[in-house]
Amino acid sequence: MNGWVEFAVSALLVIGAAFALLGSLGLARLPDFYTRLHAPTKVTTLGVGGMALASMLYFSFQGDGPNLHAIACVLFLFLTAPIGAQLMSKAALQLYRRRETQDDGTDDAAS
Repeated sequence: MNGWVEFAVSALLVIGAAFALLGSLGLARLPDFYTRLHAPTKVTTLGVGGMALASMLYFSFQGDGPNLHAIACVLFLFLTAPIGAQLMSKAALQLYRRRETQDDGTDDAAS
């Protein structure tokens, strides 16, 4: 394997692992649900994507040809993570609005 391929694989692995670590720390340490939602969906997705791209690059240059499984995993991850975050944030917003109307004793939907 070429030296530049080894360097690229190493760089993608280190950068991906750093992003995954930052996303995990953000999930554990951020104060509320909405800010915690950004850490795994944005940063960790980028980290796992970088590590999967490193895997694709490594196994593609081992002599078996292009590794399409890793590309499919990265595309699936990049498509499903934002959609899941959008659905979770909408559900949390509806729950917040429902609790707010129950606390006030008024029904905003009727007016």
